[in-house]
Amino acid sequence: MQALKYIYTLLFIISIFSCVSRKDIVYFQNDQIDTTKTIKSYKTVFKPDDLLRINISASDLDAVKPFNLSSVTYASTSNSSVGTPQQLSYLIDNEGYVNFPVLGKLQFAGLTRAEAIKLLENKLDPDYVKNPSINISISNFSITILGAVSKPGRFTIPNERITVLEALGLAGDLDIGAVRNNVKVHREENGTKKTYELDLRSNSIFTSPAYYLQQNDVV
Repeated sequence: MQALKYIYTLLFIISIFSCVSRKDIVYFQNDQIDTTKTIKSYKTVFKPDDLLRINISASDLDAVKPFNLSSVTYASTSNSSVGTPQQLSYLIDNEGYVNFPVLGKLQFAGLTRAEAIKLLENKLDPDYVKNPSINISISNFSITILGAVSKPGRFTIPNERITVLEALGLAGDLDIGAVRNNVKVHREENGTKKTYELDLRSNSIFTSPAYYLQQNDVV
């Protein structure tokens, strides 16, 4: 019985390979592209619903304390804090603002990391903190992979930088019978939904705006 099951499985795999040509499954076939249009860099652009960790440091430790708040959990019986305090994260609201300590509401949506850091530097120096050092990261940067892959699901990306190829690698790659010339990336840009179509068989993917994925993209 086990032998028959093995034979049937083997025949099924052979039948799939016989129906799928090599041209349909090979990535990056030798088509010519304009190399000047290749996407060579990536910048994170903050969006509503991003959860930001913002750390501000300076030589004057007392000056930065109001801007580095911690969140704590309190025991219901003793009303005392339990566990290790964690740095507070800031949610970008639907209108694109972060409610930041002392400084109030700041527009972060649409800014790159460098632009957001410059905004905070201008707000802090010299009135509150002299020569601040600022680090901003997204704590909920994630992408979703669906469809004919080995491990579909939602993946958290700690370094905030991932290509569509790396994302498919996380999901175990496309199945052998998957359609590789019509991979879609769904993205929200400036409040509107946008869909990019990618042909993984072609080198043209390296020129696509969707080659580098953004937070909350769905592939």
